[in-house]
Amino acid sequence: MKTMKNAGILFLTLLMFTACQEQPERYTQTSPEIDSLKAAMAAYEAGDWEGYKSHYADTAKIYHNTSDKFLSAADNANAFKETTAAYSSYGFVKDEGDIEMVVTDDGETWVNFWGVWEGTMTANNQTYKMPVHLTAQFIDGKVVKEYAYYDRSPIVLAQMEMQAAQEEASMEEDTEME
Repeated sequence: MKTMKNAGILFLTLLMFTACQEQPERYTQTSPEIDSLKAAMAAYEAGDWEGYKSHYADTAKIYHNTSDKFLSAADNANAFKETTAAYSSYGFVKDEGDIEMVVTDDGETWVNFWGVWEGTMTANNQTYKMPVHLTAQFIDGKVVKEYAYYDRSPIVLAQMEMQAAQEEASMEEDTEME
């Protein structure tokens, strides 16, 4: 009877010990990965393309508004450099977003960002806002895969309208010269 009692106490002690062991954190809003993604976003806002690329692995695959065609960090930085040149100011609206890190059941580390991007187009002095969702997978402190989703249709429409107005003005000029 005493052996059964000792076995029961030993079992309860082991159960309490294993229950109290620290489990790996699966969700957080503070981590080195979050800090890295925030730093990459800050570099984007500053137009620091070398700083931006430094947060990505050399083999990173970046998918923006697509799931089948990716860019490298260098190609994405070049695309950003080209598109942001059309803005007198751009960036993410402070205090209008959230960021978190999760570790999946498969042990993958992902950082998710939800926020609002705002930019003022130089050509028409109009300010545009768009919600953005970004999720980035990290391995060894670097982004290896990134997906971003946002609706650029108001900006594309404005660019098309400006181009049509320029073409119309050019045609009127040609007609006046004849």
